[in-house]
Amino acid sequence: MTCRAIYLRLEDFAMKLAGCTLFITGASRGIGKAIALKAAKDGANIVIAAKTGEPHRTLPGTIYTAAEEIEAAGGKALPCIVNVREEQQIVDAVEKAVQKFGGIDILVNNASAISLTGTLETPTKKVDLMMSANARGTYLASKICLPHLRRSNIAHILNISPPLNLNPIWFKNHCAYTISKYGMSMCVLGMAEEFRGEVAVNALWPQTAIHTSAMDMLGGAGVEQQCRKTDILADAAYCILTKPKSFTGNFVIDENLLREEGIKNFDVYAVAPGHPLLPDFFLDVDPNTLAMKMEAHVEKTHLLGASPVFREGKKIESAKHEGPDAAKHEGPDGAESAAAKPLGPVAETFKIIQGAISEDVVRSTQGVYLFELSGDEGGTWYIDLKNKAGSAGIGEPPVKVDVVMSMSSNDFVKMFSGKLKPTMAFMSGKLKIKGNMALAMKLEKMMTQFSSKL
Repeated sequence: MTCRAIYLRLEDFAMKLAGCTLFITGASRGIGKAIALKAAKDGANIVIAAKTGEPHRTLPGTIYTAAEEIEAAGGKALPCIVNVREEQQIVDAVEKAVQKFGGIDILVNNASAISLTGTLETPTKKVDLMMSANARGTYLASKICLPHLRRSNIAHILNISPPLNLNPIWFKNHCAYTISKYGMSMCVLGMAEEFRGEVAVNALWPQTAIHTSAMDMLGGAGVEQQCRKTDILADAAYCILTKPKSFTGNFVIDENLLREEGIKNFDVYAVAPGHPLLPDFFLDVDPNTLAMKMEAHVEKTHLLGASPVFREGKKIESAKHEGPDAAKHEGPDGAESAAAKPLGPVAETFKIIQGAISEDVVRSTQGVYLFELSGDEGGTWYIDLKNKAGSAGIGEPPVKVDVVMSMSSNDFVKMFSGKLKPTMAFMSGKLKIKGNMALAMKLEKMMTQFSSKL
């Protein structure tokens, strides 16, 4: 029986995880819940080990709403408040699981924290969160579950963590996050050998970005079109967890595994079939090549009605056609006035942004952004979406800056016109961000309002 058959006609086949008990961290939403629901269709017992007991301000789902969905899908659920940073909470949840279901057969280490910030921009508190939730939390959950797993005939640990890729590109922009995720992967490397023959230990990682609430927060509006659904990871996890214990020590990429299992049509997993997909972190997919493909796709499908400057992604050449002196405007003392320069694409962009700023935008954003641009229109520009009616222009803002973004002037124009997604710009190293990442993400959402005017 292949995973393709499982995916298409699950009801026609034996339920391989029927009666098995899965302890899944971070199972109240996203990838963890998708894996839980997949197993629940077999009639599995699911321990929902997650922090959210009360509805979150911005994120959907609690351990109790997840439990309702799991039981509706055919499984049995045990919701447990678990912060994987707290050892005793893991111990208590494992004891409850053993009392209710008689043991634990599978552990899925899914809970994780993320901050895509550089070394100087990552507060120590955030570093501690990522290290303790990702690496330490995975280690602790594994250690506490292992005595019960060793008594199981199934006995699997599955970490949602990447292959150990030592390409420096995956360290330079978010060193702390990479260390913490690789800590999860090193648990696979070590424990697979330590418990070989007793417990299978593997890692699973997506080929592309997966659409979750966390991805919405990181990627901003419209990012879901560049993602696959959580179903693809749930199907890949099912394939791994139904393999014998001898399948261990593997760093599995979801698409590669499913292709081996006979899946040919991956459009069923896409949020927007046919749209270019973001590669996930830690895989050596050339981000610059992908960025070019995505720019071409956006050019074709979204910007056909835009002005020639932005539709063609070219610099305004009017100043050159008018002669070398046409760009110079002298002030009273004979000095060239920067504010009087003719409008190049960056200046035109800021002019449009200034006209698009409203009280509602300022009220909902509350951030001051500084842009350090290189290239033909290099220089310092700002957008103030925090004070009074808001403003945008050249030079340093008169108030404290919350976010600094560094990139080329050409990429800046592409980003604000919708041709280059900030997420892809960041992943490919075209965009560097310092300061408040939450405010940086707010700006991305706001760009969709601006791009319609560019």
